[in-house]
Amino acid sequence: MAKPRIAAPTPRPVDDEEAKLGKVLAFMQLLWAVSHGLHSMSKRMEATLGITGPQRLVLRVVGRNPRISAGWLADTLRLHPSTLTGVLRRLEKRRLLGRITDPDDGRRALLALTDDGKKLDALQAHTTEAAVRRAMRRLSDGDLAAASRVLHVVISELERG
Repeated sequence: MAKPRIAAPTPRPVDDEEAKLGKVLAFMQLLWAVSHGLHSMSKRMEATLGITGPQRLVLRVVGRNPRISAGWLADTLRLHPSTLTGVLRRLEKRRLLGRITDPDDGRRALLALTDDGKKLDALQAHTTEAAVRRAMRRLSDGDLAAASRVLHVVISELERG
């Protein structure tokens, strides 16, 4: 009687990104995937809602903080003021956002939503924010706090250069 033949184990493909790439590259791959997802969702929002993700974020922040300055908004969004200027210009051109004179300092302009801007601020479906809200519902408060800490540390190091 012949001996049963035992086949050599077939090497399994490595599914674990960390094993393939190492910790740093695997984590960066996740960050790039998030960045790509945000960009793709922003394009879909522009096609369906007429507004990009960054433009909606500006409307949402101004909607929650009426009569804020562009400088405060830039700081809040962690954007260079010149980057924000283009976003604000496009929102003003579409009559979604307006500037009013600061009653305490006539040299300063404050931002406010128009009626059309308020409608887009109230919109909930088909937005990046809705996708993030759904994702957050799937996580515990502890997971969200840990993710926030990690992202803040990464941001801090990126800002340090």
